[in-house]
Amino acid sequence: MTSTSRKAYGVKGAPYAFLLPATILFLLFFALPIGYAIWLSFRKVKVSGLGLGAGARKVVWAGLENYTDALTDNELVAGALRVLGYGCIVVPVMLGLALLFALMLDSEKVRLAPFTRLAIFLPYAIPGVVAALLWGFLYLPDVSPFYYGLEKLGLPQPDLLDGGPLYLALSNIAVWGGTGFNMIVIYTSLQAIPAEVYEAAKLDGATPLQIALKIKIPMVAPSLVLTFFFSIIATLQVFNEPTTLKPLTNSVSTTWSPLMKVYQDAFGKGDIYAAAAQATIIALATLLLSFGFLRAANRRNKQEAAG
Repeated sequence: MTSTSRKAYGVKGAPYAFLLPATILFLLFFALPIGYAIWLSFRKVKVSGLGLGAGARKVVWAGLENYTDALTDNELVAGALRVLGYGCIVVPVMLGLALLFALMLDSEKVRLAPFTRLAIFLPYAIPGVVAALLWGFLYLPDVSPFYYGLEKLGLPQPDLLDGGPLYLALSNIAVWGGTGFNMIVIYTSLQAIPAEVYEAAKLDGATPLQIALKIKIPMVAPSLVLTFFFSIIATLQVFNEPTTLKPLTNSVSTTWSPLMKVYQDAFGKGDIYAAAAQATIIALATLLLSFGFLRAANRRNKQEAAG
């Protein structure tokens, strides 16, 4: 191999050399654990007799039995329905507030924009467990200053940790923590819009409201799709908030969300094989839902571009 060919080979192989560390980390900490979980999901523990003595408990091939049990598990289905109701509150409220704040910060008349951006984004920097504990104590009537104020004013004191209000309490934590991140994504897209577009709209007599509705929102549609995509994934994976609030109320069970059910089966009951099957089903559902949403969004964008 001549020096010229070696140099050419080195130049062509440079990108792969740069990608090698990331590829190794991806295989070790992402692909391999997923593959191992899928392998576990097809196995189960077979108990012989009373389950005592050597060889009484052994791991055998289960086929699709764990998946069948998971899909017919009433607790898992009930948890999925609870998360669906939770998501119907969180996603539209969080993205609506994020869009509203981004449009307000992008306004020419806004004051103290850097401080306002930081104040809105700051809750996102607080760990989810800490945020859930903070709000959890604010929800407790015995220690909450809000309940003290309502009592002094003679106003009703609703129990936010029981029944239907529990969904609002959990949703509030997610909205409070996630609005800032989504707002930054949308606001960054707004800042990338050329100023000439706004100037042309003003010359045509467009009001600030018309500019926001007919120019800004359509032009940041890709960012809205992205934030909606992330919000769906985060909603399907809700775990920290109900787990943290569980010691404060009896209304949150150990299987309130699908991921809590997986955790309970794996570490509470010690059945890692059933938990692996449930986790695989949740991952597939998240993948299919996300892929379907992105495909629908891309199809709509193509239709709008063609039209």
